[in-house]
Amino acid sequence: MSAEATNPASPGAVTSSPELAASPEQDGPPSPRRRTRPRIDLRRLGRAAFLGSATRDRLPDAIGHVVEAHRAHHPDADLEPLRRAYVLAESSHRGQMRKSGEPYITHPLAVTLILAELGAETTTLTASLLHDTVEDTDVTLDQVGEEFGAEVRYIVDGVTKLEKVDYGTAAEPETFRKMLVATGNDVRVMSIKLADRLHNMRTLGVMRPEKQERIAKVTRDVLIPLAERLGVQALKTELEDLVFAILHPEEYQHTRELIVDNASRADDPLAEIAEEVRGVLRDSGIQAEVLIRPRHFVSLHRASRKRGRLRGSDFGRVLVLVNEDADCYGVLGELHTCMTPVVSEFKDFIAVPKFNLYQSLHTAVARADGQVAEVLIRTHQMHKAAEAGVIALGNPYAPPSEEQSDGDSDRARAEPDGERIDPTRPGWLSRLLDWQEAAPDPDTFWSTLREDLAQDREITVFRADGGSLGLPEGASCVDAAYAQYGEDAHACIGARVNGRLATLSTVLRDGDTVQLLMGQDPASEPSRQWLEHAHTPVARIAIQRWLAAHPTHDDPVPEPDSSGDPSEAEAARAAAEARPAQDGSDASPAAATAVVDQPGATVRLAGCCTPVPPDEVTGFAVRGGVVTVHRVECTGVARMKSTGRAEVGVHWGDTTEARVTLVAESFGRPHLLADLTEAIALEGVAIVSATVEPPSQQRVRHTYTLQLPDAAHLPALMRAMRNVPGVYDVSRAQHHVAVP
Repeated sequence: MSAEATNPASPGAVTSSPELAASPEQDGPPSPRRRTRPRIDLRRLGRAAFLGSATRDRLPDAIGHVVEAHRAHHPDADLEPLRRAYVLAESSHRGQMRKSGEPYITHPLAVTLILAELGAETTTLTASLLHDTVEDTDVTLDQVGEEFGAEVRYIVDGVTKLEKVDYGTAAEPETFRKMLVATGNDVRVMSIKLADRLHNMRTLGVMRPEKQERIAKVTRDVLIPLAERLGVQALKTELEDLVFAILHPEEYQHTRELIVDNASRADDPLAEIAEEVRGVLRDSGIQAEVLIRPRHFVSLHRASRKRGRLRGSDFGRVLVLVNEDADCYGVLGELHTCMTPVVSEFKDFIAVPKFNLYQSLHTAVARADGQVAEVLIRTHQMHKAAEAGVIALGNPYAPPSEEQSDGDSDRARAEPDGERIDPTRPGWLSRLLDWQEAAPDPDTFWSTLREDLAQDREITVFRADGGSLGLPEGASCVDAAYAQYGEDAHACIGARVNGRLATLSTVLRDGDTVQLLMGQDPASEPSRQWLEHAHTPVARIAIQRWLAAHPTHDDPVPEPDSSGDPSEAEAARAAAEARPAQDGSDASPAAATAVVDQPGATVRLAGCCTPVPPDEVTGFAVRGGVVTVHRVECTGVARMKSTGRAEVGVHWGDTTEARVTLVAESFGRPHLLADLTEAIALEGVAIVSATVEPPSQQRVRHTYTLQLPDAAHLPALMRAMRNVPGVYDVSRAQHHVAVP
């Protein structure tokens, strides 16, 4: 933002020269070719503050720039509250000086100007002018409320509370939680705080180096991620550059030299590509504004680390602004038709907006010489939201209609218990207010918040019902389960990702479709292992709360080969081995009789497909006068035919008893083996043998050889096994066996 001067001693060299000053319309430092707004002299502002107009009803000269910026976004705004707020702020701060030497009133003026340029509405600007009066002067909150109404009072109170929070490592977690929750109920509080920090960072050069570094680290760890989540890219990018200059001065200087060297080039491939884009859109009849957005310092530094040697087109992006949403896709179609698109770079954030309100189409086009330019396509309204985020949303508590009385406009919309409802609050902030209530203690809240803020990218996954979930990059099916079902996700037993079965540990990618499989057992329990795969606060806190509430509970890590309980596993195995004898079966129980059309032949049912009546079967003669009987769909049939084996006619005899091998696929959980063997026993089926393979990625494979008293009962048995919670498939065994 070029609206406010930077102290020459500031390490942020990006703002120390007018030609490299960043502006709200840019993604970073503009090219020296671009003219910028003239800087405002803080000392001149200070003098204007003291020598303002003597006429009470006129706007003081010192806030002329604020008014000009405000009217550019809100031409019909009532400016009287700004005049009165400035008069009160100037008189209350009179005699106070900043460490940089300017009158203190220049600070609230600069903060208000930042917000005005981003399009903040009048109530926010009024509170911004007054944001330090309650903390630093004799003005009270009650006075602010009486003079400016409940809305301004609420915002000033929130900013005042935030000023008392220490964001460093010694911060009191409970204090921070209360303050953040209080401000989370009105995003305008955090907007003022971010603008306040930006102006302080611009003038940080008067501080001692160690204090500069401490403030820069806090800004990097807490406030920049908050700006990202609130969608205020204009504040976020400049804060990033200022922090970059303080914490990494050598890399910053190198990046600055790259920008200066690129600016001195005789050719500008990015400008040439932009002109080509203009020609394509002009020929297609699409009205659009095509701009070049230079990358800011941190963005360029990241690009250089990723790509190595930078090309001319890497120093910025082409921005295309149109009037309607449909025009965005029209522009995309024309560019992909008339230019060479880089398909892997396409992203649609219009159909699926990012969690911080951001909407845009992203693509890239390539020239024959290898230059590749990123292209952003959005409407003017999307661009405003992309730059200013929640600041561009206006007053979320404004009366719903003009007929509402004037008194209501000054009243904060609140529930009976004082909880304010912000209809424009971004999804992340809403989730924060939800999971902070579930945090078992302040330390957990604080550590979880820091981890969440460190995750600066989000993905969108789609639910089976057509809805969507916003999750941090690296989130797993565990996170999706708790995001969709809350604490009911304790009963989740697995998932399907893009139609295929997946374990809960599966990491999701942007655009995946997730169907969560929920168990029917009301006593379902989360596994301690889930914490290893949970990335979101809501998932981690829900799991930790359950584990804390069950401190004596055995660790429910899925170990299906032991059912989580060795004694139970031994009992289940003993039951499996004992049941054939208990059912009156001998060592070689009777099987269904297959009659072959080959006199004197010995019949053997193939172990690869375990045929039973009424399966359609066929036979093949093998060594020793033996005929093996297979299901006709068995893979062994094709192998037999390929070796020239002659088929033998087979039909079933009168015996209905049959032996069959079934394979059960399941997700691991405690007591699963016992539940499966019980379900089999209840069907009156004897277990001849059972094997459980070691779990792999929380999935378990059970193989049972079973003796059925009646082969016709097989479908009912398979249904009963599938109904066991955790079992997602039961099938007939299909073993690969060698051809005799």
